[in-house]
Amino acid sequence: MIRLITCIIISQLLFVTLIPVWEELIEYLNILVIAVAWLSITTIGIIFGLLWSKKKINLSVTTVHVGMLFYTAGLIILLFFRPNGPGADNINVIPFETIKLYLSGNAEPLVALYNIGANIVLTIPLGIYYRLVAKKPSLLTLLLIAVLSISIIEVSQLILGRGSMDIDDLILNTTGFIVGYLLTPLIQKTLHITRM
Repeated sequence: MIRLITCIIISQLLFVTLIPVWEELIEYLNILVIAVAWLSITTIGIIFGLLWSKKKINLSVTTVHVGMLFYTAGLIILLFFRPNGPGADNINVIPFETIKLYLSGNAEPLVALYNIGANIVLTIPLGIYYRLVAKKPSLLTLLLIAVLSISIIEVSQLILGRGSMDIDDLILNTTGFIVGYLLTPLIQKTLHITRM
């Protein structure tokens, strides 16, 4: 139990230390980014604590579904309700064009970090969720779900003028889905899903 508490405390200290980053991201995104960041960092702390102490927690599949529903709602708010997001005229259909721009150093570092890192990290839970709840999880099925759902979001952002449509977002988000899928066996060492 001490190991779990230690990891949770460390995660909270990390979150507090990064408050200047969260404040900058609020200007670019939405105040909800603080809640998503806190939840993500706390969850990672709990997972490391459970792994370190070799403990498991039991969650019902319903709890997992409800948690993912709230998480997805948070992502949609972050994607469609940005205070200063790019306009609908930003379209990129050339793979790796935006990624190269961010990695070249020609973009503001925080924006580059957010656009590359967050586009991967924020979809990792979706890959984990799929593998936890699917009766017969398949990487190919996950790829189809990821590409279809992300494409719908990208086109919706373009139509609604609430963000840019970028093939690189599709690449990065799909990478996050795959990383989540591959990390799931590690998560299953800390989590037992009970089904009715």
